[in-house]
This record gives sequence, C-alpha cells and structure tokens, in this order.
Amino acid sequence: MSKVSNGMFDKRMFDKILIANRGEIACRVIRTCRRLGIRTVAVYSDADADAQHVRLADEAQHIGAARPQESYLRGDVILEVAKATGAQAIHPGYGFLSENADFADAVEAAGIVFIGPKAASMRKMGSKAGAKELMQAAGVPVVPGYTGEDQSPALLHREADAIGYPLMIKAAHGGGGKGMRIVRDTGEFLANLESCQREARNAFGRDRVLLERYVEKPRHIEIQIFGDGFGDVIHLNERECSAQRRYQKVLEESPSQFLTP
Repeated sequence: MSKVSNGMFDKRMFDKILIANRGEIACRVIRTCRRLGIRTVAVYSDADADAQHVRLADEAQHIGAARPQESYLRGDVILEVAKATGAQAIHPGYGFLSENADFADAVEAAGIVFIGPKAASMRKMGSKAGAKELMQAAGVPVVPGYTGEDQSPALLHREADAIGYPLMIKAAHGGGGKGMRIVRDTGEFLANLESCQREARNAFGRDRVLLERYVEKPRHIEIQIFGDGFGDVIHLNERECSAQRRYQKVLEESPSQFLTP
C-alpha cells in the first residue's frame, strides 16, 4: 500500500500481483487481493494443476515439473511469468523463494516490487552470527558467546573456555535443529566441534559456527515484528515455542502462559 496526500492509504498500489507459492498461503493472498480489488496470477507445477490456488486466481501459469527445484524454486522462470502477465509485484508467501536475497534483487532489478524484506535485510539476518552481531550493535542483550569469522579450532576452543560450560555450538547458517551440539566440558569440545561442522557443511554447504553459553531450562519465546516501507513497525504478540523435539518446535501457543504483562 502507498500513502497519499491526506495521510490515508491507497489500497490499490498494484493492479495485479503474482503469488510465487502454492497451497493455503497462496489462497490467503488471493482472497485478500480480491477484497482489495487486485487481480492475481497463480503459478503451478505439474503436481498442482488442479489445486485450489490455481482455481481461485484470476490467471494461472504453468512453471515446471513437480519437484520444487524444477518449478517453485525457479526464480528465473517465475520472474519471466511476472513480466509476461504484467504483474507489478511478486508475493513469495513463506518458504520457497521468500528468503532468497538474490531473487529479491532480481525482482527489484526488473522493475517489479518484491512484497517482503529488502535483500539487504535478508543478508544481514541470514546467519545467526550476523543477526547476533546486529542485535549487539543495537544494544539488545544477547547470550554471551563468540560469533567471529576466525574459525580455527584452537581459537574456538579458547573462546569456549572463556565463555564457560555448558556451551552450545551452533551452525551459523541454516536451521531446523541441524548443526547444534551441547558441550559440558572442555575435553569434549574439539570432537563436538568437528561433528557440528561436518553436519553443517553437509546440510547447509557452510561450516561456520558460533558459540554461546547453554541455557539449561530456557523458555523459547518468539515475537513477530512487522514493518512497512514507511518506517511504521508493530509487533504481532508472542508465541510460546518451548515444546520441542531435537531443537525443532512441535507446538506454538499464543499468548504464552509464562509471560506476565
């Protein structure tokens, strides 16, 4: 949406947008666009030719085979479809290309609006180490640890001893509970470091790690932040995500029963 002279919002900044996703998220975007009077373009793979989001959209374009790598992850194909259909913006939904900074750059370079974070923001928050350094620079309290680029085992071991045990080794890139090791004693550090780096390299293609003091009985609380292009920012309340298995959330609850007003 765009601001107009009287301070109100013009709800029809776009006449047509492309949704680079499928399933429920695409359907939600399409329904919202319909309420706002915005035309929509759906994309679909071989597997989704009869999917609901294809039927709901004003237009639908085939983008490839069933495997996401051959369809929903083909940013070049999706961008060409956007150009061919006259879409003024691309909504990535979540997953797929939604956190791909290179795709966001390509969309902007083509004169199309990427409905999501700027590529620079994605890159700043794309690694746990970079995100933590950014928060520290902004004065946000963080768990004590090491996020530096020097990844020599000897230096990491010294930093671990300085931080203290128990300690968590984390893959700086990626997520999903992969590349994480708890170390409870200095004698266990190097073996766990090697194991963590190997898993991170296999899962994410990069083996950089960060170290931080391990919190024995934490509460995992997430707060979603939403900002527009004009400096307006709100929070969307908290989610309690402490019920986990293998560092993966299995249940999210809002509001949290743990937090006080």
